Amino acid sequence: MFSKINGKVVKVDLNQSGPVVARRGAMLFYTGMVQFAPHQVPGAGGMPGMGGIAGMAGRMMQGEHERTMLAQGNGVVHYGFRGLEVHVVDLSAGGDLRVEASRLLGYTASLQSSVVSMSAPPAGGGGGGGGFLGALRNAATGMVTGSGMFTTQLSGRGTAVLLGHGGFLELQVGGPAPVVVDPQSFIAASGSVRTELKSAMSWRNAGRSGGEGLQLECTGQGIVYVQASEEKL
Repeated sequence: MFSKINGKVVKVDLNQSGPVVARRGAMLFYTGMVQFAPHQVPGAGGMPGMGGIAGMAGRMMQGEHERTMLAQGNGVVHYGFRGLEVHVVDLSAGGDLRVEASRLLGYTASLQSSVVSMSAPPAGGGGGGGGFLGALRNAATGMVTGSGMFTTQLSGRGTAVLLGHGGFLELQVGGPAPVVVDPQSFIAASGSVRTELKSAMSWRNAGRSGGEGLQLECTGQGIVYVQASEEKL
């Protein structure tokens, strides 16, 4: 499994974890006998030959995917990316993690990876608003957060590594009140967390919101991961 060396570097012992997937260019160094090969996330290859909405969706899905490499063999590999902060998410007990591809450093290949619609409910249950209106609402969320209508979903047992600026916070979702975060600070969500973009502006305070006019409301059950910054990756 992945473990932190410091705030910006993780390592993984392939003898214990089995194969791992990481974004291209993230490998810093390794010891032992390790082989690397290109890796393709299921569903990220687009929809060749299809036009209209299906073709647009395929191109968006393709844009969600970052190029990744599969590492396997016998050895220890160290990963980091552009000096960004890293955070290890433990899914050894099983579960689901939804994360924007640009904020995902790597994960153990024991996790099933796919590209899913932002308007689809979390795999663990819940709603979140599907259909055409749900897609439009989540497209708006994507434009604000810098993500798209599609996101990367990891399911099963293993570990994943997130990327962010300035450190991470884990916010528990499931109390009587929703957890509301700045969309630019949102990194990922695990469990059955539903996200909805809310506007805190009105005609009375338009232009005086101090950058907090749009907020991401998180409900359901699970954990939301946020970075201590509003800087995009």
